Amino acid sequence: MNEKLKQDAWIQEAFSALAEGGVASVKVEVLAKRLKVTKGSFYWHFKNRPQLLEKMLESWREGRIRTIREQVEGDRPAGQILDELLQLYLDRANPRGNAIELAVRDWARSDEAAAGAVALVDRQRLESVAGLYRQLTDSEAEAYAKAFLFYSYVFGSSLVNTSASDVVDDAELRQRCGALLVN
Repeated sequence: MNEKLKQDAWIQEAFSALAEGGVASVKVEVLAKRLKVTKGSFYWHFKNRPQLLEKMLESWREGRIRTIREQVEGDRPAGQILDELLQLYLDRANPRGNAIELAVRDWARSDEAAAGAVALVDRQRLESVAGLYRQLTDSEAEAYAKAFLFYSYVFGSSLVNTSASDVVDDAELRQRCGALLVN
């Protein structure tokens, strides 16, 4: 066994394959070739492909939940945290992360386990951001609605091509939308 190649290396390479071609492209033989190891190395860490997929979902779910909790912690004002979150999500500096997010969501359309992972992550994201909005409003329903709009905007904006607009440039549009969501 290649001592340097850990289980996480397989999972990360599987995420790369997922981002490039969806869950159908996460294949043991292909991953082994990409990692320049034998399939035996895979079976040292996983009993089969379904276990790899399970570990991928676990890693994605736990990583996303841990990240959002870390992002909303602190004694900064809620509006500042919301603004920081918007900048972080809309920065577009993480194309791999965005591709993985979309691929996991696509996977969830046909797989119950993936759908469950997405539902848990979405619930945590919405609850965390709603908690910030609760600090800015007295209405529980309004806080949750704003959290829903926040994430709808964050993820939806990655699907809409705004560069074709003659009305406003992309940076200004994001700034204006962010101001609407945070104020």
